[in-house]
Amino acid sequence: MSRSILEALTLSTAMRCAPHDGCSLLLRVQASLTLHESLRGLEACSMSLDTQETQCQSVRVSRASRRLHVGQQLQVHFECFEVSVAQSLYVTLRTVPHFCGVRLDQQYHVEAGKFSYWVDRGRKVILVQVPEAPADSDYYVRLCLKWFTCEDVGAPVRVTVNRVSRAVSLPYSRELPCLCLEGWSATPDAVRMQACPFENDTEALWDAIRYHPGSQALSWEPACPVSGHVSLCWRPEPGALCHELEHSGRSARGRVQYPLVDTQPQLCLKFSTSRGFWVRCPFERLGFPVLPASRCTCVTKGRCGPLPATQQSRPRLSLQPQVASWLTPWLPSW
Repeated sequence: MSRSILEALTLSTAMRCAPHDGCSLLLRVQASLTLHESLRGLEACSMSLDTQETQCQSVRVSRASRRLHVGQQLQVHFECFEVSVAQSLYVTLRTVPHFCGVRLDQQYHVEAGKFSYWVDRGRKVILVQVPEAPADSDYYVRLCLKWFTCEDVGAPVRVTVNRVSRAVSLPYSRELPCLCLEGWSATPDAVRMQACPFENDTEALWDAIRYHPGSQALSWEPACPVSGHVSLCWRPEPGALCHELEHSGRSARGRVQYPLVDTQPQLCLKFSTSRGFWVRCPFERLGFPVLPASRCTCVTKGRCGPLPATQQSRPRLSLQPQVASWLTPWLPSW
């Protein structure tokens, strides 16, 4: 038998709701085939990749129908496979009787109905179009910061069944990669759907730098989970390459703090991740207060002999940029 008698396999999900039994999610299997005189029917099987549980259903073709419609293309529908959200399935379609090599198979992942949204960056508002919930139930939608769990950013908005518009406006303050939308039906154990509109926008993470004049501590704390490292670097002038200071590297997974740091305009923080690196120089802004007596002493040596450097009688220096020679890169050390 030719393998071409099975021409297509289409999979989709549908919700079936009964007045007293509640709602259930079904897998629709649709097949396209060319009727052959030896073909007695079709068998579709759905196997869960998680539990290996298999469900099968077959459709028989009568002898009279085979004689009457031989050579014609038919559409066959299977609709009794009960599935659950986020389930991964492997679906096979074979002939009855089974002919060698005449089969179709496809892997399928069951997803819940998705909500649509639009970001108005000018007004700092996310407009959400809430989907229809099963069994005419209410629906919740909220903004949250996604760490190990999704933490609330404001109270959830409840969209009732009789509400005329299912559009919701959610204001936000910062475009953070972990700022997500979360929606769920107001039914017990409802599956929650998430979407993160700014997951590729990391710029706002690097601006959370704080300086405490009293303790002279320079600190940075991530507003979202981030994998990478932070280090101090020295930039001779704006736009120039920022040279990392030795022994200043820290993991970016949590709060990073450098004690006893002077407000040098060339001193910057460098953030490195798998997507690239970013440099922030908190002291280069005009008018930033500079301590009258700096803990930072620069000593330079060059071809023309040592240049004079300011020497002060201060405690042991915590930040000492050292320049060995003009013949080597100007690289201070921490």
